[in-house]
Formats: sequence, structure tokens, C-alpha cells
Amino acid sequence: MRLAYVTSLERGVTDRVLAEAANELMKRGLRPAGVVQTNILRPQRFHCDMDLVLLPDGPTINITQDLGANARGCRLDPGALEQAVAQVSARLQGGEADVLILNKFGKHEAEGRGFREPIANALEAGLPVILGVNGLNLDAFLEFSAGCAERLDCTASALVGWVENELALAA
Repeated sequence: MRLAYVTSLERGVTDRVLAEAANELMKRGLRPAGVVQTNILRPQRFHCDMDLVLLPDGPTINITQDLGANARGCRLDPGALEQAVAQVSARLQGGEADVLILNKFGKHEAEGRGFREPIANALEAGLPVILGVNGLNLDAFLEFSAGCAERLDCTASALVGWVENELALAA
């Protein structure tokens, strides 16, 4: 299985590293599919807003529900997330990708929804897959991957090197 993941305890690092790796892979002529996340701080709000940028070139989909300034619960907009999933799936089915990069194996994936099907489809097609995984969902991810995922250093160079190695092995 050509599956790797990164994790960081520092807020925002995984998102930044995945975006940097995607940009570097594109500079090298590769075609990533998937999403990277950007967080937008909102004054007077407890949480930031979350945007997903579809790789390689957009669009950007806001996946945050506005629950008010004092909301502290889950603000994920499941409909917007599923819109992103559908667009990523279409790009994978169209053969427009060399690698799948996803910002997060999150709660929805842990519960069998979200990007779980595109992950499985990419792996079945032989594409390398890189995911961000946070501590809350690590056990569910390890169960999903049956222990076959490789943990990478949370640096763009580690991700790019892994992808290039995986693609060279497949050639």
C-alpha cells in the first residue's frame, strides 16, 4: 500500500507542510489531486474559518458553518465537505492525478464518510496517498490503514521525497 501520513502537535503545521509539498510537486511537473486547508482567523470568534483548496488549482470551498461568535462545537459544514469530496473524486476518476494529498483523516473519515472512498480509490489505482492525521483520529486511521501506512517527518521535503520514491518504484 502506497500510503503515508504526517502529524504535528503544533497547530497549523500539518496544513502548511501539505500545501508546501503540493506546490513543490507541481513545480516538478507532477499533478496532485486532493485538498489542503487554510484557516482564516475571524476577529471576535472563538474558532477560525476553514477553507479547502482543491488541488491543483482550486476552487476554494469554505467548509465552516457560521454558528455565531460564541460557538465552540463542531462547525464543519458536511454539505460543503461532500462537495469537496465529489470534486476530488471526479479528478481522480478522470486520471488527472499522480498523487492524492488530503489535509486530514478526520472524524468523518473515521466514521466511514468524507474522503474515505477517494482514498481507497486512489490506493486501488496505485497512486501514492499522503494524509494529515491528528491525534484524535490516529487510532481510527491506523485501523483503517491496517498498520500499512508509513509515518513521515512533517516536512515538505520528506513528503516530496517519499512521493518521488514511490513514483520511481512504480515506473
